[in-house]
Amino acid sequence: MDEQQRGRRPGGRSARVGAVVHQAVTDLISERGYGNFTVGEVAARAGVADSSIYRRWGSLEKLLSDVALARLNARSPMPDTGSLDGDLRTYAANVAREITGPDGLAVVRLAVALSGSGRDGVQAGEDLLTERTRQLQSMLDRARDRGEHPPDALAVLDHIMAPMYIRVLFGLVPLTPDYIDGLVDRLL
Repeated sequence: MDEQQRGRRPGGRSARVGAVVHQAVTDLISERGYGNFTVGEVAARAGVADSSIYRRWGSLEKLLSDVALARLNARSPMPDTGSLDGDLRTYAANVAREITGPDGLAVVRLAVALSGSGRDGVQAGEDLLTERTRQLQSMLDRARDRGEHPPDALAVLDHIMAPMYIRVLFGLVPLTPDYIDGLVDRLL
């Protein structure tokens, strides 16, 4: 096994370093907000050398983008209930749980802040939107394949995701099941 393959073992040292660095970033955002810490502080919190962070991510913005994308992918699986209605309700409930959970607000604030923080930040915001849209499109394509007439991904973002994110950002929680169902009902 060559050095590159060894570094990519699932659950290996690289994965453990990534996990502790991601958690350190999330904790620092929760405690201080975006833009109020350095790579050195992330490294100290994670117990790694800051050179390890620069070698792996290159910049704080790229690290922050990686954290946000990882959270998005890990916490928002695409449901397959057999109907668009069921998929949208399950997905919206999962997202609501994700963004109101212990690290949820920090990750939402991170995504918002990244989109306005220079070229790397704008790219990070675009990457997050692209990934969320890709996820949604897979669900919508399945519905179309079943003979349903799904809305486009942007409509789901506008009518379901955006209202939930705005409520969380402004502290208008909880996102009750009735509220989430109402968003889906209005879209469909």
